[in-house]
Amino acid sequence: MRTTFETASVRLYHLDDAGEGGAVTTLFYGPMGDALQIAAQQPEDMQAGLYLATENDVVAYLDLD
Repeated sequence: MRTTFETASVRLYHLDDAGEGGAVTTLFYGPMGDALQIAAQQPEDMQAGLYLATENDVVAYLDLD
């Protein structure tokens, strides 16, 4: 992930690949530091489907954790 500073604007979302085509649910828009805190509070089984998107990259939450 090229944008790694704590105040970078990110979108935290969950990609649910169960079912046809899956579903994307946005959990948060805002600073990366806050997004990481919110992601850490999610159930462990949900964390595998969490992603952070910046203006130039997308990374799985568990790859940062």
